[in-house]
Amino acid sequence: MTRLNLFAPDVRENPYPFYAALRRGSPVCQVEPNGMWVVTRYDDVVAALKDTQVFSSAGLRVASEPPHLERHNPLSDSLILADPPRHSQLRNLIGRAFTAATVGSLEADMRSTAARLADGMSQRRVVDFVSDFAHPAQANVLVQLLGLDPARQGSFQRWTTDILGVAAIAPDDERRLSEVRRTIDEMKTCMKELLESRRRQPGSDLVSGLLRSRVNDCALTDEDLMGFLFLLFVAGLETAVTLMTHMALILARRPVWMDRLRAEPGLSAHFIEEVLRFEPPVHATMRLTLAEAELSGVRVPAHAVVALLVGSALRDEAKFQDPDVFDPARRAPASLAFGHGAHACIGALLARAQARVVLEELLRRYRRVELRAERLDWNVSLNTRCPLALPVEVIPA
Repeated sequence: MTRLNLFAPDVRENPYPFYAALRRGSPVCQVEPNGMWVVTRYDDVVAALKDTQVFSSAGLRVASEPPHLERHNPLSDSLILADPPRHSQLRNLIGRAFTAATVGSLEADMRSTAARLADGMSQRRVVDFVSDFAHPAQANVLVQLLGLDPARQGSFQRWTTDILGVAAIAPDDERRLSEVRRTIDEMKTCMKELLESRRRQPGSDLVSGLLRSRVNDCALTDEDLMGFLFLLFVAGLETAVTLMTHMALILARRPVWMDRLRAEPGLSAHFIEEVLRFEPPVHATMRLTLAEAELSGVRVPAHAVVALLVGSALRDEAKFQDPDVFDPARRAPASLAFGHGAHACIGALLARAQARVVLEELLRRYRRVELRAERLDWNVSLNTRCPLALPVEVIPA
C-alpha cells in the first residue's frame, strides 16, 4: 500500500479528505516523509498530548540541533522541547511574566497598528494580505512585547524561516547551513544585547518581567531566557500570521460572515474559535515515543517520530457534527488549536486578543474581502499550513 505523502501538492492544498480517509481506515499509521507515524483521531491526539512520559517533546531536540549544524541552537533549550518536570518549571517561571496584564498592555498598540495597515490596504485595494498585513502586524507585536528596536523587523521573517528549517537541511548543503549559522549568531547577539539592556534598565516589557520572575527562589537562567526568546520569534511569528491569514481567507470565501459579524459583534469570539478549529494555526505537533505505545489498536514502536495531526483531530466526525462545515454556532469539545495539557500554548491569550483586534479593524473598514487568485501556493511544513501569499481586493464599507 502506498503511503500518503503529507508534502504532496494536492495534500498541502486540501489535506482534509486525506485525513478523513485515514481516520476511517488507518487512524494511526506511517506516512511520508521519512516513514513517520501520524495520529489522526481526536481522542488519540488528546491521549498522546497528555502522556508526556511516552510521547516526548524533549526527544526531538536533536531535530533543532543536528550534528552537522555545528552550532548550538537555543531553540533546543526552550519549553516546547522540554518534558515535565523541566517543562513545568520553565512554564511556571515564564507564566509569571506572560500574564493577562501583559497582553492587555499591548492592545492599544495592536489596534493602532492594525488600523494603520488596514488603511494602507484601503489605498491600494489589491494587496497580498500575508506580506501587507499579517507579517508586519505580528512583527510589531514582537517589537512591543520585547521592547526591540523597530528597525529589526525586517529580519524577523528570515530568522523564523531559517530556524524552523534546520531539520530539513541536508548534511552536505553547506550554503544553507552557513546561512542558518549566521542567523543563529545574529539572533543570539540581538537577544544578548536585549537581556543586558533590561538588566541595566528594567522596564514594563516582557523581558524585564522574565528577568524578575521567581518561583521558590528559582529564576530563569540565561539559557532559559535565550531559548524562550528564540521560541517566541519562530513560533509566535508563524502561528500568528497563519491565524490572521486564515481568518481573512475564510472571510473572503464566506462573505456572509462580514455582514453577520457587523450586525452581531457578539459573534466575533465564536467566529475566532471556529477559525481556530477549522484551520488551526498549529496543524501538527511532533513527538518521539520513549516506549512502545498503543492507540486505536495500533502499536507504535519506541523511538518513533510521531506527528499528532491537530488539523485532522479538529475535523473528527466522532467529535464534531458536520466537521467540514464552518459553523461558529457549533458546540464543540475542548479546542486543541493551542495544544492541550502540559504543552498548552502559553501565548494563546495573546493570539486570541490579536485576532479579535484584527477582525474588528477589518470589519470597521471593509464591506468585503475578495479573493484575487484561482489557486493558492501553500507552505511546506509539518507544523503549520498557510498560503505563502493571499492576493485579495478590499472593498471599503
